[in-house]
Amino acid sequence: MALNFHQLHIFYTVAERGSFSAAAQALHMTQPAVTMQVQSLEDYFGTKLLQRSTKRIELTEAGRALMPFAQRSIDLIRDTDLQMSKFTKQLKGRLQLGASLTIGEYILPRLLGPFGQEFPHIAISMKVMNTAQIMEEIVNHQLNFGLIEAPVNHPDMHMEAVLSDELKLIVGKSHPLAGESEVELEEVMKYPIVLREQGSGTRLVMEEQLRAKQMNVGDLKIVMELGSTGAVKSAVEAGLGISFVSASSVKHEVALGLIKTIPIRDVQFKRQFYSIFLKSALLPISAVTFLTFLRERDLQQWL
Repeated sequence: MALNFHQLHIFYTVAERGSFSAAAQALHMTQPAVTMQVQSLEDYFGTKLLQRSTKRIELTEAGRALMPFAQRSIDLIRDTDLQMSKFTKQLKGRLQLGASLTIGEYILPRLLGPFGQEFPHIAISMKVMNTAQIMEEIVNHQLNFGLIEAPVNHPDMHMEAVLSDELKLIVGKSHPLAGESEVELEEVMKYPIVLREQGSGTRLVMEEQLRAKQMNVGDLKIVMELGSTGAVKSAVEAGLGISFVSASSVKHEVALGLIKTIPIRDVQFKRQFYSIFLKSALLPISAVTFLTFLRERDLQQWL
């Protein structure tokens, strides 16, 4: 019997998940099939790799020694898929991904057209939802991966930056700042502001940048907190306050003269968009190709 990657991947997933049943669910296999593959691996090495108990699987000394090699084999397959994704033009398949609000509503729609022209046989099914919902559906294997606006910490998730973005100060066309070509951050802080809800990626980035400039976020004159970028834009357009949103989300309103973006002197609200997926998962080559496509895009060119 020869050692194979499939067995190493199964062993790694069982060890990471702590049970054969959880690994079977993650790998879309039956529990007996998972058990059989681990036993085959143990037969190959002639030693026990896992201690089975009624509560949780534990690694033996041999199992602990094997774990980094299993991880490296998974990384090698991922790197191989990444390199080969640049040459695969006739891929077929369906991607199921989740995207947070700004990405799903304003970024991806403009990128899916060019992607579809380059890879016409890959069908994409996208759910637009918040980050917590995306992570839940990935864990439950309802989505291959997600695209989110702010970094998260989750022990089972792999996260990687795939696109760059920038928040802009927006004001209504009749706002006192509308005639300015550039403003100081201190001046901005004097005006009523409309923000996304607590926990949104856009708000987190804005608050972090203010703290980096030694600004007290508590001093903001928040007059409204809204659950979508569209609602924030409507509030700003109606003169209820100013705000910070992704530059990509106000392209239409700026072109119509309904909203104006104003640079803030010596301040840039740069941020990254991230892909997330399970550490134990191997993405289909179509998903790797899509993420490679995003990494290679200059967002401003398309938006």
